[in-house]
Amino acid sequence: MPKKYHISTKPAPPRLHPVGKYATVEFREDCAGSCRQCVKKKCVYNIFADNYLHMSQMADPQYLYTCNSCFRCVQECTKGIFSRVVNPEYRFLGDEYWTPAIIHRTWYQAHTGSIPVSGAGYRGPFVGEGFDSMWTDMSEIVRPTRDGIHGREYINTMIELSRRPQGLRFNKDMSLATEVPPILEAPVPMLFRFHDTFGVDSDNVRLSIAKAASAMGTYLFIKPEHIKGEMKEHMAYLIPSLTLSTWKAHTDLIKAATMVEIAYGPGLKEAVGDMRALKKDLFITVTAPLDANAAKMAVELLDAEIDTIHYVSNHHGKEVNVTKPRYLRDAIRDIHLALIANSARLKVNLLFSGGIAMPEHVVKSIICGADGVVLDASLLLALECRLCGRCAKGLSCTAKLEEVDPGYGKTRITNLMAAWRNQILEVLGAMGIREARRLRGEVGRSMWFENLEKENFGPLFGERKVS
Repeated sequence: MPKKYHISTKPAPPRLHPVGKYATVEFREDCAGSCRQCVKKKCVYNIFADNYLHMSQMADPQYLYTCNSCFRCVQECTKGIFSRVVNPEYRFLGDEYWTPAIIHRTWYQAHTGSIPVSGAGYRGPFVGEGFDSMWTDMSEIVRPTRDGIHGREYINTMIELSRRPQGLRFNKDMSLATEVPPILEAPVPMLFRFHDTFGVDSDNVRLSIAKAASAMGTYLFIKPEHIKGEMKEHMAYLIPSLTLSTWKAHTDLIKAATMVEIAYGPGLKEAVGDMRALKKDLFITVTAPLDANAAKMAVELLDAEIDTIHYVSNHHGKEVNVTKPRYLRDAIRDIHLALIANSARLKVNLLFSGGIAMPEHVVKSIICGADGVVLDASLLLALECRLCGRCAKGLSCTAKLEEVDPGYGKTRITNLMAAWRNQILEVLGAMGIREARRLRGEVGRSMWFENLEKENFGPLFGERKVS
């Protein structure tokens, strides 16, 4: 039996004091000061002790970074001097899509490598836009054998990035007559890229991501000018991002790479043929914006002998260059169905980047028809990015990302990916699915708000009017 895939983790405490969700309000003039078992010492999550490590950077009220809202300290204080309020600074993290809750959970996972748990339970909305209006089928959650994390059953999260033959032909002696293309696999349905529109232009950040990709066995999309120095040590896991006008200047890089990415444009098919002549076993992915022509483009590329198409959406997971952009959920579904209509879904792989903020987005993208996703902003969050947008304006980084030690950055990113993969395993196990590839396009294993509303409330109240 092959060795079970595992992502090793170790705690990577934050360099800076994190922006906590809660603040402690203590009316200390009423404190008895003589409690042998002060509620601060009895905190089951050791929050107060951890906060004291950052005391030099703190001011009252104390900001609670990993507080799980169990309210034990509030309830058990003998003098009733504790209360909780939401930290005002926390409210202004991120934006309407990359919410403070997402940022906070990402920091915690990058720190600990553990799945975040809330003592107060989920108190958010049960429906929203995009992936928030989609739920997964958890009908197998009560079966004890569906447990991919604790080892009772192996759940495979591997995806393929290479072409597959559409059928097999055999000779008269039953030997295989079909020429089978080489196989390229990634052990997780998550690849990496450095964000194009924001993020500190730092070699340390890029090297942190490359080291994490190498440690996990996944791949990083990167510009050729950034492949230098220590970065070359991870060449096996780097995918150079080339253009039709510049690829000929990087023939040595193409020969050294396992896979290359080339931007979509006129003359693409000829360039793909030339690159394959340069290196026969080269894997090629085409990158293109996720716009209104995305599905049509996928069908046009079927005879280009490429392995993968990588679509890039905007920072919030929406289509680009469209008057009324849709979320990834609907765009992925359209491209997937267009390939099925042409009997060619297995001929090319689909990757999507932009707006993948949580592990559930990975699972839901695959359900909609993706083979995998490419992460960008989440990797910066793992390195303590605040998503404040100062870097996009040419201002200094509040999280000092340019100073990140690559070894430390690698640990933070691998911790985050370990926590994400464990959550993906939990979802797959609860759905009774033992392989991520089997989930692709399985919309029957999900529930969509629009369909439920139409089937249940539509007959009673009529269809909802959408402006």
